[in-house]
Amino acid sequence: MEDLFFTEVGTFQKNHAGERICGDVFVSQKVKEENRTVVVLSDGMGHGVKANLLATLTATMGLNFTREHKDARKIAEIIMNTLPVCSERKISYATFSIVDLESSGQTTIINYDNPDPIVMRGNEKFKPDWQYLMLESENNAGKEIKACSFTAQKEDRIILMSDGITQSGLGKGKYLLGWGLDNVEQLVMDTIRDHPEISAGKLAGKIVNKAHANDNYQAKDDMSSVVIYFREPRQLLLCSGPPFDKEKDKELGQLVRSFNGEKILCGGSTADIISRELNIPIKDTLEFDDPDLPPISFMDGIDLVTEGILTLSKVSEILEKFSPRTELGKGPADKIVKMFLESDSIHFWIGTAVNVAHQDPNLPVELEIRRTVVKKIAHTLESKFLKEISIHFI
Repeated sequence: MEDLFFTEVGTFQKNHAGERICGDVFVSQKVKEENRTVVVLSDGMGHGVKANLLATLTATMGLNFTREHKDARKIAEIIMNTLPVCSERKISYATFSIVDLESSGQTTIINYDNPDPIVMRGNEKFKPDWQYLMLESENNAGKEIKACSFTAQKEDRIILMSDGITQSGLGKGKYLLGWGLDNVEQLVMDTIRDHPEISAGKLAGKIVNKAHANDNYQAKDDMSSVVIYFREPRQLLLCSGPPFDKEKDKELGQLVRSFNGEKILCGGSTADIISRELNIPIKDTLEFDDPDLPPISFMDGIDLVTEGILTLSKVSEILEKFSPRTELGKGPADKIVKMFLESDSIHFWIGTAVNVAHQDPNLPVELEIRRTVVKKIAHTLESKFLKEISIHFI
């Protein structure tokens, strides 16, 4: 069954002022065989390394137990019984918000001591039916978790946050009692109304940056926001390498012509085939925006035309090292990475004819065969960036 929509997950964090490590931890994973995505945000007690360890332990357990379909109460009990106890306050403490998303839209949220998640339907607030579950084990008696299940629709959003967001501004200025959940909700509603297609990452960034401003840019606590956005998938097609059988050139041409989404051609021979099959001239440029790579070319109806294997190898390298602080340049590989990050479903069509140019023994060892490089890129996009990937060898 085709997925009803794409689930985009974006996050943004600021560390407690003066700390190099964040005491809030966000993890997410696609359970490919079940077509599910699990997202967890945990806030460890205090800040810095100790808080990060508590939150990492909590988030990892939350992710693993949810993946195994354990029920909400059981997950909470195991996590709380496993965490080390604080010697001063005699409590083991890390909060958690867990979201389990199925491709059918069936969504379950479990929340323990983080601010209540906000659920939006379009630009209106949606109120799921929250259940309050009391924990019963000896160590945790009286503690309460909230859980809800609902069927998500296209253009729904779920916003998770740590209390560094809602408590920002506490004690001085405009928000004596802290910014508060109502004000966060208002910012979210106003933003979605003004920018209905705002990405998950940008909305998360807007929430955290406002909270940071409330604290005069000296965060009194770790600040995290996670946004989950259900929307129409953005499709991208990347073709690289000539087909093994020349008869297939026509098929490749038809695919490129009819594809509904952005299109990238990597490799001179690939561009030549498409140019010939679709009767579109190639315009070469001398724009050397990356000294390591040949310049891009232009073809009407194609979003990007680059050299092949060298460019793909560099794309793989950038994706592996990519972090929220990475600034992309203007070179061909950077442009491909930017297009990948802005897409959801990425389709690779890879030709398997041997390219004579790459059989030269003098070429560097890292010039891996196209197939290997593409598989590596696909794995990184899937595991690190939660993209939906398909690879076709032709």
